[in-house]
Amino acid sequence: MPQTRLDTARIRAARRVIDPVFLDTPLYRCEALEADLGCAVSIKLETANPVRSFKARGTELVTSLLADSGSRAAVCASAGNLGQALAWSARGRGLDVTVVASRHATAAKLERIRALGARLELVDGDHELARERAAAIALHDGIRLVEDSLDVETCEGAATIGLELADSQASFDAVLIALGGGALATGVGHVMKDLAPGVEVICVQPLGAPAMTRSWRQGRVVTTEFTDTIADGVAGRRPIPAVLDDLLAVADDAVLVREASIVAGMRLLLDRAGLVVEPSAALGVAALLEDRARFAGRHVVTIVCGSNVDKDAYGRWVGPDGR
Repeated sequence: MPQTRLDTARIRAARRVIDPVFLDTPLYRCEALEADLGCAVSIKLETANPVRSFKARGTELVTSLLADSGSRAAVCASAGNLGQALAWSARGRGLDVTVVASRHATAAKLERIRALGARLELVDGDHELARERAAAIALHDGIRLVEDSLDVETCEGAATIGLELADSQASFDAVLIALGGGALATGVGHVMKDLAPGVEVICVQPLGAPAMTRSWRQGRVVTTEFTDTIADGVAGRRPIPAVLDDLLAVADDAVLVREASIVAGMRLLLDRAGLVVEPSAALGVAALLEDRARFAGRHVVTIVCGSNVDKDAYGRWVGPDGR
């Protein structure tokens, strides 16, 4: 087993801390997708929970530790999903949460963060500027800075998805994982390498936000000056060195996909599977569309990681009737 910051025993223990509402999400073979994609496809549906993304698996661990330590407040930067998850988990434990986000983040995500009781601060810039502002608030107020992917709890929470895949009766050849900051990819990848080493771990990122993929390919941190993708949940520019090290240990491949393929993946998931997903959740299907020959005759599982999408933007992307 390659060395990472993650520990399988801790990941197993995490299942006792995480609210069961976020665990054991649906996993099923979706034959309706297979004619279009040319391979056997199973879906791991991480949108079937109160915050409609996988992120609460990690925030449940973070807030549990904070509450146990007597901490009363935390701050994070978020494109939207982490902020919702942290607000949900903190609310149940009596913690005060501040979320810093870009003013340009998905409106539906921002509205939900407010509805869950968090204080929301908006910055006139991208997610990296939000990260800088969150760090400044944490330093000034003396409160916990929750950093997605850097905090190993966010990775180990996401890794419980890998346990559920490994414990299932299905036999997969590959798992396709959306790659942004890296918590999901390193978490699931760690468990696959430990418990199901025959499963190929393939990370998928947009061409318009390629920093982590370029970093993985070159074996060193590569930053970009900007991002240009509708997949806001994975649109980072500055990979975290420790997370890259974890990714290098567990990922078999990292691929980049076009925006048109992401939109086509969203349409397919609506038309064939009846699923409304945000762009990041369609990355796995986009990778299958772009390289059918690679996956022909194989059984692939794709993690549908979030469904927090702006209704108007979704309509523009997939069309009023999803066609």
